[in-house]
Amino acid sequence: METRLAAFIKDTAAGAEAEGILRKCVHCGFCSATCPTYQLLGDELDGPRGRIYLIKQVLEGAAATAKTQLHLDRCLTCRACETTCPSGVHYSRLLDIGRSVVEQQVGRGIGDTLQRAALRKVIPHPSRFGPLLKAGQLARPLLPAALRQKVPPRAAPAGAWPQNDHPRKMLVLEGCAQPSLSPATNAATARVLDRLGISLARASDAGCCGAVAFHLNALDEARDAMRRNIDAWWPHIEQGAERIVITASGCGVMVQDYGHALRHDAGYADKAKRVSELACDISDVIAAELPALKSRLASPPSRHTPKLAFHAPCTLQHGMKKKGAVETLLAELGFNLTPVPDAHLCCGSAGTYSILQPALANRLRAGKIRALESGAPQEIVTANIGCQSHLQSATQLRVRHWMELLDQHLA
Repeated sequence: METRLAAFIKDTAAGAEAEGILRKCVHCGFCSATCPTYQLLGDELDGPRGRIYLIKQVLEGAAATAKTQLHLDRCLTCRACETTCPSGVHYSRLLDIGRSVVEQQVGRGIGDTLQRAALRKVIPHPSRFGPLLKAGQLARPLLPAALRQKVPPRAAPAGAWPQNDHPRKMLVLEGCAQPSLSPATNAATARVLDRLGISLARASDAGCCGAVAFHLNALDEARDAMRRNIDAWWPHIEQGAERIVITASGCGVMVQDYGHALRHDAGYADKAKRVSELACDISDVIAAELPALKSRLASPPSRHTPKLAFHAPCTLQHGMKKKGAVETLLAELGFNLTPVPDAHLCCGSAGTYSILQPALANRLRAGKIRALESGAPQEIVTANIGCQSHLQSATQLRVRHWMELLDQHLA
């Protein structure tokens, strides 16, 4: 695609990146077929191709409007279009640039500004998010039905964290919301790895991966979170930690992008690149240890065990490019998986999207629940805490992380 960037961005790093992405796009339209919002709304401007046109116009000097911002806000950043695109267009990075420029030009109303600020000041901070969640759970029985649905029930207890000190060591990203919403996830992961002779370490000074702030256009805030995590992890890396294990794929995409996000930071660029190289989804570790894991199964699941539906988060299959990875592992281990139609489509969680765009998010969730329940499973497992909480609010089936399932079946 031919571009003529405006002077305000032409000679900047963001402009150079945007131009490179735009020039790859041939406007074939294949992306529209897998875009959840285009399928719901049928508007070209609510699909990747239309949004690329909008961003191109703004970067070439056209004035951004509130309507431009709305179409960009409606994007889930699910990245299904990137999986589909035959030209390798890195749409999500172009969207980040476009959203930032549009927000600078258009701004936001006071209500929207306050809501986004509240999300950034609460969700990434466990010391704030945890108590507020507990208060909501205590009041849950008294809340109106519509509000009660938004407050997740109390999570299963974490259980013991292994204390064995193995020669092999890995780090874990604890996250920000996950410790409160599903404390059992990382503890179960630590127990599974402990049985495989791997110690999973927690860095006390690490925190939110930065994704919440990043996707709400608070880029300096997001980069500060990245630097804090790098500082917290670096001593462990120097001492030989093999990997940085991530059990929430939404965080995994962000950490694997640290190298890109901090590439111009002279003090952190090299460290950020190394952190991105070490960061992996827990499925990578399990795949590498699969033979040992099979030998540890207390009673290998049979095809007659209760049926499971696996929800593949967009961040796992499109962001981290691990489509089918967990499903393959679970099938290899003998679990009975049901087919899930249109598994590539987003459930509507998408970080803070379900809060900021509830109508679209709920429509997407309804479709996803129908697909997941279509094979009559007894349980749903997933790989991302945001999806887990979003789906659990709309189904009577239990929804949990697949590592909790694995922990349950190991001796």
